[in-house]
Amino acid sequence: MEELICQGCGAPIQTEDASLPGYIPASALGKNDEVICKRCFRLKHYNEVQDVAVTDDDFFTLISEISNKDGLVVKLVDIFDFNGSFIGSIKRLVGDKPIILVGNKVDLLPKSTNHERVKQWLRGAAKEYGIQVADVHLISAKRGIGMAELEDSIQELRQGEDAFVVGSTNVGKSTFINALIKHSTGINDAITTSYFPGTTLGFIDIPLDDSSSLYDTPGIVNRQQIAHYVTDKELKTVTPNKEIKSRIFQLNEKQTLFIGGLARIDFESGERQPFVCYFSNALDIHRTKLENADDLYERQKGELLAPPHKDQLDNFPAFQKSSFRIKQQKTDIVIPGLGWITLTGEPASITVHTPKGVPATVRRSLI
Repeated sequence: MEELICQGCGAPIQTEDASLPGYIPASALGKNDEVICKRCFRLKHYNEVQDVAVTDDDFFTLISEISNKDGLVVKLVDIFDFNGSFIGSIKRLVGDKPIILVGNKVDLLPKSTNHERVKQWLRGAAKEYGIQVADVHLISAKRGIGMAELEDSIQELRQGEDAFVVGSTNVGKSTFINALIKHSTGINDAITTSYFPGTTLGFIDIPLDDSSSLYDTPGIVNRQQIAHYVTDKELKTVTPNKEIKSRIFQLNEKQTLFIGGLARIDFESGERQPFVCYFSNALDIHRTKLENADDLYERQKGELLAPPHKDQLDNFPAFQKSSFRIKQQKTDIVIPGLGWITLTGEPASITVHTPKGVPATVRRSLI
C-alpha cells in the first residue's frame, strides 16, 4: 500500500497514536481528496496549534535541518521545570543562529520573585550548556504576560528571516504559538486566512509575511520528567496551574520529606535548617523520622503517600538514590517535572530518592 503523506506538514499519515506526527482518525481516511493530519486540520480550520511528540532520534533529525537554514531560534522552556525542559544539545543542532530563550509559565512563580534575577539565572544556566543567548524573556502564554515584549524582540532579531520555535513536550509550546499569533495579528482567524502547507517533515509553516515564516517544530520527549510515570489524572495534581505557595519545613538531621509518593528527601546530617519546598499546591508533603521512612513508604505508598495511587504502583519505577553535599551556597535540589527544594547554604548531606530514570540534580538557587 502506498504511504500517505500529510499535505500540510509532510509527516507520514498514521492512525495509531494521536500524540505523534501524522495522526488522522481511521474514520476520516478517504473522505476528502486533501489528506492532512489532525494537527494540520486543527490549525487550518480552527486556528489551533497542537503539540505532537517525537522520539529523540526523530527530533534530532528534524531539528538538525534547521542548521541549514537562516533565521532565529525561539527556545521555549518551562520556568518551573527548567532542568526537565531545556534541550542541552540545541547549540549543536541549530548552528550559529541567534537564540531567544523564553521562560514560559512565569505566572507560577511566587509574586515576590525578582524577574530580573530570574533572567540573569537563565542566561547563566544556558551558558553552562555552552549557549550564548541573544535575549531572554519571561512570559505566561496562558495569561498573555510578556508577549508584547517578546514579539518585538522576535521581529528585531529575526531580521526578516524565518523563526523556529523549539521546545520539549509539556512546555506549553502550542499555547505559546497560538498566543503569539493572536497577539501579533489581533484576530483569531489569522492562520485560517494565511495557511500554507509546509514542506519539511513534522514542521508547521505559519507565514509571517511574504518571504518568511514561523515554524512550529514537534516537541522532544524528555523521559527524565515525572510526567511520563504518572497518569493524566495524577498529572493534574503534579503540574501546578496557579502561583506556587512555598512551603517551609524546619528539619533536624535524620528527618525525611516525602513529596507525595513520587520522591523522598533524606536530611542525613547537618544543623537544623529550613527546607523551602516549591511543588504544586495540590501535592501533599509529609515529614517523618529517617529511621521510620522505609516502613512508612511500604505501608502508605499509593494511599497517604500518593500519587502514584495504589492501582498505578505496578507501573511506577522503583526509587534510585542520589547523594549531595550542600556547602556554603543557596542551592536548589531539583526533581525534573516535579519541582525543587531550596536550602539556604548551611552545610548538609542529602540523599534524594526519585523514580529510576528521573535523576535529581542540584543547581544555584533560582529564587
